[in-house]
Amino acid sequence: MTRHFLVDTDLTQAEQAEVLDLADALKQDRYKHQPYAGESTGRKTVAVIFDKTSTRTRVSFAAGIADLGGVPLIIGAGESQLGHKESVADTTRVLERMVSTIVWRTYAQSGLEEMAAHSRVPVINALSDDYHPCQLLADLMTIREHKGALAGLTLAYLGDCANNMANSYLLACVTAGMHVRVAGPIGYLPDPLIVDAAAARAEETGGSVMITTDPAEALAGADVVATDTWVSMGQEDEKAARSDLFRSYAVDAAAMAQAADDAVVLHCLPAYRGYEISADVIDGPQSLVWDEAENRLHAQKALMVWLMARSGLTGVPEGTAGPEGTA
Repeated sequence: MTRHFLVDTDLTQAEQAEVLDLADALKQDRYKHQPYAGESTGRKTVAVIFDKTSTRTRVSFAAGIADLGGVPLIIGAGESQLGHKESVADTTRVLERMVSTIVWRTYAQSGLEEMAAHSRVPVINALSDDYHPCQLLADLMTIREHKGALAGLTLAYLGDCANNMANSYLLACVTAGMHVRVAGPIGYLPDPLIVDAAAARAEETGGSVMITTDPAEALAGADVVATDTWVSMGQEDEKAARSDLFRSYAVDAAAMAQAADDAVVLHCLPAYRGYEISADVIDGPQSLVWDEAENRLHAQKALMVWLMARSGLTGVPEGTAGPEGTA
């Protein structure tokens, strides 16, 4: 069965740990696994489609695919018939006969779901309006590097909690057995369906979920503090209003004083110093932002290695399970 990665909960807790272990190994040896170089796939090319602008996602996937022995085929917005003259399903039927993996950074989650339904090669969500699961793999890798383990840690996410980052923090972190607290103003809290899904996964893993409008409640003793831009793509005309609305949710020195003494800070970038995060915090000793950015490369490489193996398209890396979970 072909495995895809469209939402954080597409991985179980054990599978998530396998991917993170692979990411650690690939950080130590960038060329340890090369699923796109061998004869087992017969295809070296990976399609990487961008409907939205990108820095870290584009560079990390392009460099990572090359490290894995493949060739990244970057397809920018308006450079194909996808979503214009041709349906998602028809484009997918063409691509999956020519490439080993499809990576798509897009708007609607439904498009990714349609693509996966028609693809015999792995489809990866490189960001949608609803989720950013690849970013969370990098974040979890970074936390684990500095904290030693994930289960039992508390993460506080502050700001706009009705966006893709808040959704993925909820789902990915509870999958790892973490306690997730998100704090934002009324009207900018997560969809109840996402909260319910996170709570259901937390029951399986020992994690927990807290939704609050009080930043102090979320921050109290937190091991990890995370935030994201208050003004996402397409919201630029709302910058002034959003800045006023979210001001009390800024990650600054006063906020960090409420977290644990050894708390670390994450931001997926791009960051706007003086808005969602202060310059002294993002550039300070508690910040893991630059490790987090680098780890996009290693975590995504690990994901591609794992998906290819679990889909039965390559050999199984040591320490991981094969197709259908068999070693």
